[in-house]
Amino acid sequence: MGTVTGWADKIFGDTASQLIELIPASLVRAHARARSGHEGVQTQTLEAYGHGLYAAQYEELEVGLGSLPEATPVRLQGRTLMILSGHVIYPFRYAKKDVPVTAARLRRATGFRADLIRRHGPEPMQQAFDLGLDELDEPDAHPDLALLSEDTQLVLVAYACSMAEGVMRIEWGSAELRREDRYLIWHHHERLPLPPQARSE
Repeated sequence: MGTVTGWADKIFGDTASQLIELIPASLVRAHARARSGHEGVQTQTLEAYGHGLYAAQYEELEVGLGSLPEATPVRLQGRTLMILSGHVIYPFRYAKKDVPVTAARLRRATGFRADLIRRHGPEPMQQAFDLGLDELDEPDAHPDLALLSEDTQLVLVAYACSMAEGVMRIEWGSAELRREDRYLIWHHHERLPLPPQARSE
């Protein structure tokens, strides 16, 4: 069982200790489902695994966190995300090998995931330069984000996972998105404990 830190306790209170166990267990189950799907279709590429993991991560977190009485589901971009204590929990696989979460980078600077981080993540540590252009280059946010209240905050669950190795690392925290290179700038992150034998699941 993982230790509840001050950060987690401040956000989730008594629920933090349950989340520390439920989130990793959910992601390990998602990996197992994706690997099973890949083995079922027997393709030479990893498309089935990647697409399966993407879908299963949301479904398994919905099942795992749905057991908590204070969890509220919200449907965004065709996927169900869970909100607890005013924080929406968003999973994403940032790497296929065990590298630090500080290496996490989005594929695109636009789209739902980028908009979610910009609108509900922490205030940027360094404000963008004011060029007097009234942010003309700022596109409209993804329409599904209107389903989240403005004061909902984002907790990112970033994990490294591959079909061969399974889930290798999970961290959660808060981060801003640096637009110019799409790297996440973490304001806070901490590792979640993996369930026993997670890599062989």
